Amino acid sequence: MATPGDGEDAPPPPPVSAAGAGSSLIAKLREQWRSTKEHAETYPYVWGSYILVYGGLGAYITWRWCKLRRTEDRVRALQARLRQLAAAEESQAASTPPTPSPPLPPPPTGPGKPASAP
Repeated sequence: MATPGDGEDAPPPPPVSAAGAGSSLIAKLREQWRSTKEHAETYPYVWGSYILVYGGLGAYITWRWCKLRRTEDRVRALQARLRQLAAAEESQAASTPPTPSPPLPPPPTGPGKPASAP
């Protein structure tokens, strides 16, 4: 004898009265859930492979996302450190008076390169 919990020829749920658009949506969802559950019970290996493939894909994407977040955090820390170093260098340059640079020697006058003889 089949009981409703066995999943074998369970009687369909009673029809839901159409009290509005929300109830028809709920009825459609319940029907879709019932047909999906029936399909999963009929073909367990197919659903097992779905879970294995998509679960593995989800785990891989999660791992890559976490790795990306760690990389972004390291880059942010390095940028903050670089900003601090630049600010310290800028304040040090502003506090010391500029030293006069030595005058540049005048450019040589006269012909450029001598021509090579044949």
